[in-house]
Amino acid sequence: MDRDPLSSSQPAELELELLHVFWHEGMLDHNTGSGVFDTGFDPGFLEVLDKHPENADRVRNMVSILRKGPISRFLTWHSGRPAHASELLSFHSPEYIESLIQANARGSTELCAGTFLNPGSWGVALLAAGSTMSAMDHILSGRANMAYSLVRPPGHHAQPTRADGYCFLNNAGLAVKHALKAGVKRIVTIDIDVHYGNGTAEGFYDTNDVLTVSLHMNHGSWGPSHPQSGSIDELGEGSGYGYNLNIPLPNGSGDEGYQYAFDELVVPAVHQYKPEIIVFIIGQDSSMFDPNGRQCLTMDGYRKIGKLVRDMADEHSNGRLLIVQEGGYHITYSAYCLHATIEGVLNVPEPLLEDPIAGYPEDSGITLKVVDAIKRYWKETIPFLKDI
Repeated sequence: MDRDPLSSSQPAELELELLHVFWHEGMLDHNTGSGVFDTGFDPGFLEVLDKHPENADRVRNMVSILRKGPISRFLTWHSGRPAHASELLSFHSPEYIESLIQANARGSTELCAGTFLNPGSWGVALLAAGSTMSAMDHILSGRANMAYSLVRPPGHHAQPTRADGYCFLNNAGLAVKHALKAGVKRIVTIDIDVHYGNGTAEGFYDTNDVLTVSLHMNHGSWGPSHPQSGSIDELGEGSGYGYNLNIPLPNGSGDEGYQYAFDELVVPAVHQYKPEIIVFIIGQDSSMFDPNGRQCLTMDGYRKIGKLVRDMADEHSNGRLLIVQEGGYHITYSAYCLHATIEGVLNVPEPLLEDPIAGYPEDSGITLKVVDAIKRYWKETIPFLKDI
C-alpha cells in the first residue's frame, strides 16, 4: 500500500522536548503589493502580476503546516508582542529609527529596491522585532531551552542605519543584543537563508562577543543598500576580526554540499568558540524550488541541518537555541522545508512528512572544493580557527 505523504510515521507515544513558537496574526498585515517579481512595477501589458515574494501567504502556510501537520504535537504557541521604540536602539541608530517613523507617517514608501513600507507595515515590523525578543526572553528566563520566532517581515539584511532586502528591523540582531545585555558572554548566529545576513554581520562586526556565521549564495553586493559582498575576506574588524565567517557557496550546492560545509566549517568553528546560546537564522529560500535562490536544498537537507544545529546547541549551550525566521518564498515548498527543519531540531528519529516534489539533480563537486579552500583560508588567517 502506498504511504500517505501527509501521515505521521511516528508512534503516538513518542515524546520529545517541546519547541516554543512565538507568533502573532498581526504579522499578516504587512502588504507588500504586486508587480514584476519584487519591483512593484506594472508595465501595463501583463494580465497577471506577481505578488511580491515576501507576502503574507508564505507565512500563512508556515503557520498552517506547524499547526495542522504531524509536527504540531511537539509545539507550544505563544503570542508575540510589539517592540518598544527604545528597545530598537540597542541595534539601530536613533536617526534610522526616526527615519522609519517619518516614512511611516508619509504613507507608502519604497525604502530601497524591493523594500516597501506601506500603511500597517511599521506596526508589523515592531511585532516581528518584539516577538523575537520575547522568544529570547523565554530562553533567558529558563522557561524553555528552545524557541522559534515565526515572524515577518524578515530582518537579517537590516543594518544599524538602513533598510535592505525586504527588512526594516533586524529581529535576530535585536534578540542577540537583548541576550548580551542580560549577561550572556558568547553567542553564535548561524544563518542559512540563501542571501548573506549582512545586517546581522554589520551589527556585530567589531566585537568578539558574537560569532556570526552565514552560508549563502555567492551573490555579492546588490547596490547601495547592500554594500557588503559576503565574501570570505569580510572577517570583521578590531576585536571582531575573525568573528564574522562567510561561507559563499556555488549555485546548486544542494544537500551534500551544505552537509559538507557544516561538517568542515560550521561545526568546527562553533566547537572552537563554545557559545552560551545559538541563534539559528533560517530561510527556506535555499531550497531547490525557491524563486529567490538557486541552492537546491531539499527537505532532507533542511532536516539534517536542523539536527546538526540542535546537536551543537546540546553540546555547547546546554540546549539553548533560538530560531528566527527569515526568507522562503515558494508558497508551498517553503512550508514543507520549515517542517523538515523543525523535525531535525527536535531530533525526530524518522521523517514525519515525505518530500512531495524533491528530485532535482545536484552536483556537489565544485562546492566541496570551495569548502576546502575556505577551510584553508580560515586556518591561515583566523587565529582561533588555526586548529580546525
